[in-house]
Amino acid sequence: MRLLEIECLGKTLKLEGSMAGWQQLFWGDDCVSQINASADNNNFSHQFSLKSEQGEIQVELSGALQWQPFDLQFQLLVNDELLHENTLTEKDIEQRQVIQGEKQPMKFSFIGLAGLGLKLLKSAKVIKVLFAAGSLAAYSWLFSIEFAIALILCLVFHEYGHIKAMKYFGLKTKGIYLIPFVGGLALSDDKINTRWQDIVISIMGPFFGLILSIACLVGYWLTDIEILAGLAVFNALLNLFNMLPVLPLDGGHVLKSIAFSINSRVGIIACALGAILGVYVSYHFGLALLGFLLAIGSVEIFFEYKRRHLSELLPLNRYAQIVSILWYVTTLGGLSAIIWLVGQTDNGALSLPLKILSS
Repeated sequence: MRLLEIECLGKTLKLEGSMAGWQQLFWGDDCVSQINASADNNNFSHQFSLKSEQGEIQVELSGALQWQPFDLQFQLLVNDELLHENTLTEKDIEQRQVIQGEKQPMKFSFIGLAGLGLKLLKSAKVIKVLFAAGSLAAYSWLFSIEFAIALILCLVFHEYGHIKAMKYFGLKTKGIYLIPFVGGLALSDDKINTRWQDIVISIMGPFFGLILSIACLVGYWLTDIEILAGLAVFNALLNLFNMLPVLPLDGGHVLKSIAFSINSRVGIIACALGAILGVYVSYHFGLALLGFLLAIGSVEIFFEYKRRHLSELLPLNRYAQIVSILWYVTTLGGLSAIIWLVGQTDNGALSLPLKILSS
């Protein structure tokens, strides 16, 4: 990932590095120094020389790097004269503007095509209305107009959670787009810099969904209006599947960010034990499908952990890892609990989500 970017002698000096310990220093587009992977990557020193009309110029970039919590202290010397000195923290990385890199090869997916189409048309507000109308018509055709309206409200509230998180981090948002038979998308032109941003933005959608389900369930207990119970349980099911640790779902992004931030075998073993416990609890309460998907997602996250050093995002510190795991477990458990509680009723429609998870 990009650790540092400063001006030096008319060009940009860029320091790239990873948790594995390797570092590369670029002056403009030229790699002028490199440090191979090492267990001890706290202190670093890059030295290179430049030729000028006045003679040879010696440049040295040195400092100390700590990943968790992130802290980068550096000083730039030119011919033994201090040119720049500073300290960067996670907040500095978080607020840094991301410069678009080279375009990556396009991979085919229906979700990707939908996202590409939206990017081409998102400047026109009428597109949002057309997509919303299309979603309403599609869900009304599948179910009923009342259920379609309720489902769209759930989708909008879920996506609003993502939008709220984006705005919290100062990212420019383009609004919410409803896509028939697919769901919704919350779009932003800005790119994230840290795994914590990815965690918060990803989990806030399902977390807002949990809040909505709890509010509807409380309303049902107070009024006995069954449509509130139906809204609570089906919204919980919708957000529960979004929390599964399978990419590109929200839960997949959350656990991928956690896996990419763990730099020890103890951490990955703890995550594995937690996944086993989650699968056991799911089967204990008769949620066979949920347990199966959790197991599949956990295997996928393990393989993502193997690629953690290739990440361009700042990893989570120890405190953020713990908070993220607790937040994920609480949200997943809360949504499952709502489905299980409502599923105990004699109403066949209200118990349908529980039957789906028990299949």
